[in-house]
Amino acid sequence: MKKKFMLIIVFVMIILIFIYNIIPKKIVNENLMIDLSSYSIEEAKKYADENNLKLEIDEIYTDDYQVGKIVKQNIEKDKKISKGDNLIITVCIGTLEDKKKKDIEVYNLYNVNELGRVPVMMYHGIHNKSNAETQYTGGNVDKDGYQRTAEAFRQDLEFYYNNNYRMIRLTDYIDGIIDVEIGKSPIIITFDDGLENNIKVLGLDEKDNLIIDPNCAIGILEEFKKKYPDYNVTATFFVNQSLFNQPKYNEKILNWLVDNGYDIGNHSASHPDFTKISIKETNYQIGSVYEQLNNIIPNKFVKIVALPYGSPYSKTHANFSYIMNSEYNNIQYETKAALRVGWESDYSPFSNDFDPTFIKRIRAYDNDGKEFDIQANFKNLENNRYISDGDKNKIVIKEKDLSKLNNTKNLEVVNY
Repeated sequence: MKKKFMLIIVFVMIILIFIYNIIPKKIVNENLMIDLSSYSIEEAKKYADENNLKLEIDEIYTDDYQVGKIVKQNIEKDKKISKGDNLIITVCIGTLEDKKKKDIEVYNLYNVNELGRVPVMMYHGIHNKSNAETQYTGGNVDKDGYQRTAEAFRQDLEFYYNNNYRMIRLTDYIDGIIDVEIGKSPIIITFDDGLENNIKVLGLDEKDNLIIDPNCAIGILEEFKKKYPDYNVTATFFVNQSLFNQPKYNEKILNWLVDNGYDIGNHSASHPDFTKISIKETNYQIGSVYEQLNNIIPNKFVKIVALPYGSPYSKTHANFSYIMNSEYNNIQYETKAALRVGWESDYSPFSNDFDPTFIKRIRAYDNDGKEFDIQANFKNLENNRYISDGDKNKIVIKEKDLSKLNNTKNLEVVNY
């Protein structure tokens, strides 16, 4: 009996040893990641499929590996894998010379030109009217087209989007940060005067949030932000001392704007003609608005001035330097850029001709394609617009334009 019992124990131990050393090995091997570096792409796909892994393939150009070589995997060898795990492999698809040739093909396809011109649009008021309700051309609400209908503003935004323009911040344009996808062109939207219809507040909701009129400028911009998420909707609003002429809500408005991707700039205290005032008055006109903004939204406004009437019209005027750099109430202020009352697009920030201290703008008005209206300007831009390569850290230009380049940011430059 004792001998029989011992034989049973030995038999059980043999079975356990077999299970431990043979069967689990096979199971473990099937659930541990392998080294894919010697696999082809098809073999890697098959492996991922057999192990129920979600495969993602990153492609790189390099001179360090042969084409088709798997050079990296995100799951290390011998790590446990489970159904549904994400497996990312990096594959060499060509040499650096191959990449250069491929890039040039793409640049030619999109006609990339990062020395092309950039439209900086100048708006003032947006009125809740249809075009048919005005007695003026197109969407103009006044004779000179500084005031525009809500219908026309919506049409403008559709036109820009459908013609492959994408919005960027004014301050990014000045800094040479052009972050739009390949084949698209940057456009900047600005508003002067801080009119009530720029952001008309109807009241507050139960959570004390602003209720914004859907037919004011911001209401329409927010509408397009939802309609076209890739539009990068933004704008810069230049205010006077009365801000947005809504004393009950002005501070909330400023904070709402900067919290929702918009910028606030300086349009002087009372909209003077800078050719007709003193240096002391100039300091007040600019410095007091900077002081006011700093009290409400400290360090959240842009130090950019939209010149009233475009005055003083010339950088050589005695007051201009005091607009750009001076002192008010014993506080030094420095203006980063100044905007003119426009008529045409301005240069690429990478052009030798670009001057951020005196930027041209396009007046957003209708005049049957004459005198630098929207139609005329965008027709002119058809052959010389800025077209992005999709990489904000690179400047891509035509070889013939190399002499026009001003690469102050020391970005990578590609010419073709």
